[in-house]
Amino acid sequence: MAGKRRSAAPGTGLAGAPARAGSRPGALAGTVRLVSAILRRLRPAAPAMPPETGATSAATLARYLLETRSGLLAETLKLAKYSALTHAAIALTVVGFFWETAPRTYLIGLLVVIGTASIVAIAAAWKYHGRFAGTPTETEIVRGYRISGAIALAIGAGWSTMPMVLFPPADAGHRMIIVAIAAGLISDAYTLGPILSVSMLFAVPVVVGSFVALATSGDAVATSIAVLLGIYAAFVLFSARRMSLLSFQRILDRVRVSDQNQTIGLLLREFEASTSDWLWETDREGRFEHVSERVAQVAGRPVAALQGLPFSALLACGQGGRHGSGAAEVVAHLREGSAFQDLVVELPFPEGTRWWQLSGKPVLDRTGRLAGFRGVGSDVTASRISEARIAFLASYDPLTGLANRTLFHDLAGAECDRAAETGEPCALLYLDLDGFKTVNDSFGHGAGDQLLRSVAQRLQPFADAGTWIFRLGGDEFAVLHRCAGPLEAADLARAIIAAVSAPYRIDALAAEIGVSIGVALTPADALDPESLLRKADLALYRAKARGKGIVHLFERDLEITQRTRRELEADLKLALQRDEFELHYQPLTALRDGRVVAFEALLRWRSPTRGFVTPAEFIPVAEATGMIVAIGRFALQAACREAARWPGQIRVAVNISPIQFRTSEFLRDIAAALEASGLEPGRLEIEITESVFLDKTAITMANLHELRSRGIRIALDDFGTGYSSLSYLAKFPVDKIKIDRSFVRDIDEQDGNLAVIEAILAIAQKLGIAVTAEGVETAEQAQVLRARNCNDIQGFLISPARPASEIPGLIARVPEDFHRLFPVPARSEIQPRLVAGR
Repeated sequence: MAGKRRSAAPGTGLAGAPARAGSRPGALAGTVRLVSAILRRLRPAAPAMPPETGATSAATLARYLLETRSGLLAETLKLAKYSALTHAAIALTVVGFFWETAPRTYLIGLLVVIGTASIVAIAAAWKYHGRFAGTPTETEIVRGYRISGAIALAIGAGWSTMPMVLFPPADAGHRMIIVAIAAGLISDAYTLGPILSVSMLFAVPVVVGSFVALATSGDAVATSIAVLLGIYAAFVLFSARRMSLLSFQRILDRVRVSDQNQTIGLLLREFEASTSDWLWETDREGRFEHVSERVAQVAGRPVAALQGLPFSALLACGQGGRHGSGAAEVVAHLREGSAFQDLVVELPFPEGTRWWQLSGKPVLDRTGRLAGFRGVGSDVTASRISEARIAFLASYDPLTGLANRTLFHDLAGAECDRAAETGEPCALLYLDLDGFKTVNDSFGHGAGDQLLRSVAQRLQPFADAGTWIFRLGGDEFAVLHRCAGPLEAADLARAIIAAVSAPYRIDALAAEIGVSIGVALTPADALDPESLLRKADLALYRAKARGKGIVHLFERDLEITQRTRRELEADLKLALQRDEFELHYQPLTALRDGRVVAFEALLRWRSPTRGFVTPAEFIPVAEATGMIVAIGRFALQAACREAARWPGQIRVAVNISPIQFRTSEFLRDIAAALEASGLEPGRLEIEITESVFLDKTAITMANLHELRSRGIRIALDDFGTGYSSLSYLAKFPVDKIKIDRSFVRDIDEQDGNLAVIEAILAIAQKLGIAVTAEGVETAEQAQVLRARNCNDIQGFLISPARPASEIPGLIARVPEDFHRLFPVPARSEIQPRLVAGR
């Protein structure tokens, strides 16, 4: 009836069944203990960090925990407004169901409490949800936890009174509604599960209120339901705790992954910024995704233009939209979904060809289908250009652009094989420039390089389908020419000589050089490149020996000459080891009084197998092999040791090869010879040729100045036969010049050589330099030289070179012989004598 309160009959349960006496106290006590134990186990605690984070720094762990708690709060607030609306709706439902049977004051109070708490919850969720979804401060998180806990406690406390107030007076049907509502409210712990403390603050009061209401009703069925409700509550609370831990772990993993993604992104950006590599990514249709600035920079397009652009279209970014080499293979891999690595793609950009090296790997979705590609690319244009340059330098000369020695051997080998099979000859023309060293030394290496380029340009027109031009090194060139025979090869060589020998213009300088050519043919002369080159070299050596600027074809006797030279070289090495060399001494006589002023030490070699070998035969071989340094060291030591036994006013002159003079050990050899012999430095005279002055290296100049500073005399030998001899006298002061025997031979008043000698003597007198005439063989020659104030003479007229044992006799005999030749000098001949340097 309306307006009347219905109540259950005393002693009846939920369905009106009688209660069982004696069952209530024991069941109630056991249930209370069970709920207490559950509550103790469910005491809220901060979840522990997983053990795998132990290697992380404390600051990082604190940040992870802060962000995780923020995420838990954000998830709780996200569901809070829906949960609050649900609670408000349930409160209205309860008021509607129990408006006639329950105290209306309580119902209104319950509705006010639940409604107010729900409104506060919705407002808090609305206000703080966006903030906690970001990165709030620790203070804000603590405040959020406290507000959430307070709201949950308020709602839970409000609902905890509902069973205790409404259950005792309710009938069986309403009691069932109350139990169902209580069970549903308890399950709301799942909604608040992300934060375990909030879930407990809400659920525990509801569980306690429901359990107390059921357990104290005095109904056995209600008591049983209380036990079941306790078990159900325990399950819900345990599940809520489990869900809270899972939520914590899930959000922590999300925080860690986000942090790692940021780190990886930063590293990738630094990687792209610091290297030539760049990262690319496409979707399943092969269109670009996540285009970076680096990719846009390499492609030369804006990021917006590349976003969504097919990768194949990017590979066709060259002129005319066509793919370069290698692009089709990349496109095929993209279409097939197969991985590829280090594929080089050529892209013909408008500004020039560029090369990219690409690697890619397919990305699969959860179903195993292709979801796109990820890969790395790099611009290898610079390395490809370098590789091409290296490949060019491997086969071509960088100075002239001609093929080099490596390519020569390849082509020469092919021509030798072809000639051996077909019998058709191929000629090798071996070229050596005449006078190039003079230009290079006089005008500098820059001029020399320009001259070599000019020679290469003059040789280029001779190249055709059967003729190849090479630069083998230095001023040596080679021509391979398919020909009908030696006559055709010789004609080509003469044409090359005419072309190369024409005057050159190097900047403002005029230069003239020549060329000598040696020719060898395959298969007649040789069947392999090494032999062919060696025999052409022999022919070239003979051409230069015969006057340069000519052609010489290989002849069999050249090999005999070479074999003889090799044998001489071997004997020369043995001669050094066996001390087969000795010195003979030729006197230098003063034209004023006939006394011996010096002896020139001349090398002699008496071989036990060859007999007497002239210096003209073995000195060139010694210089070519470098043995001249050891031979010169022996001559210095022996000459100084012998001169130390002579009277103190007599000097010794030692010829020094330009090769030995340019070595850094030369001054040490001089010092060692003087120290070992005890000879005074002023009694040693070093004879050098003008070729020493052509090589103005630091060592050469240092040796010249050091010799003069030590008081050692310097004589310029073979004067007048070299280049620009007079200029050397001003640039490099010497103590003596020796007029070459070629000027003294057949000297007379009408001979042009006399004019040269008079000019040399006049210049020497002006510069204060002593003069010695070499090769004097007649009294007439000596008389002419004496009349023109020449200081000393040397030659067979006085004495040939004699062994050291005869020197004392020569010192005594030479003045007597001289006075017999020139008894009393005429008064007109008595003139001031040049005494400088004596």
